[in-house]
Amino acid sequence: MISIIPRIVHPMIFDSISVLLLTGFVIGTIGTLIGAGGGFILVPLLLLTHPQFSPEIVTAVSIVIVAANAVSGSVAYSRSGRIDYRAGILFALFTVPGSILGVYTTKYIPYSVFNIIFGILLLSLSAFLLFKKGDPGYSQNERTGNSKGQRFNVLTDNKNTTYRYTYNAYTGAAISVITGYLSPLLGIGGGIIHVPAMVHLLRFPVYIATATSHFILAVMATVSVIVHASQGNYNDPYILRMVIWLCVGVVAGAQLGAWLSHKIKGTVIVKALALCLALVALRLLWGIMS
Repeated sequence: MISIIPRIVHPMIFDSISVLLLTGFVIGTIGTLIGAGGGFILVPLLLLTHPQFSPEIVTAVSIVIVAANAVSGSVAYSRSGRIDYRAGILFALFTVPGSILGVYTTKYIPYSVFNIIFGILLLSLSAFLLFKKGDPGYSQNERTGNSKGQRFNVLTDNKNTTYRYTYNAYTGAAISVITGYLSPLLGIGGGIIHVPAMVHLLRFPVYIATATSHFILAVMATVSVIVHASQGNYNDPYILRMVIWLCVGVVAGAQLGAWLSHKIKGTVIVKALALCLALVALRLLWGIMS
């Protein structure tokens, strides 16, 4: 298969265990810090370095890294007391049907269409986050609301910071179905959709959104990995070796990312996410047009 994106990094560099470990570590750190899983970093990297990979294999490799990152990060976030398990379990359940369907859909997506969809999605999310007015860092939202599906929650983390917020469970469930489908379809984990949606549409505090999103990712990505494994997408020794060493790096990086999340302001996390998305999107779309 000929890539429409020019290769800028030789694929042989990924034969190095140290490079795989370092790549996984960076992905784990950044992905956990912003609650996005890290797939938005790995997918374009694979597209650039391994143009021979089909969209199905690209997403299979990425989603297993996302799963490792999410599980490791969720353990760290659990210790911080910032995961809203009530919302997380509900939203995770609604991602499962979509994630199964998304895995099977990857077989039928042309390479060029895959890149275009991925680039436009990232650029749109980046623009929304950068130009959205208002402070997303609220944590004392005490609106209880009377509309159907409204849920009010009070959560105190291990730093004795109390968060009060209201969200609509029905809206969250609908978003989760869409996220569940897009996550394995593009191999991005879904956090880049869930975190902005939880912050700006569902009105979650940023720190709760990133932690809870990681918990949701742990469930959703694990389901996707099981489906990919059942289809034999990890049987190739080269793919399996890459996945193992990337996972080792990701697990370590996720712990650092969760620790850093306590040190960085919520608005900074959101803006960092937006800039990362824009850079990746522009690189992909430029490659398509050139």
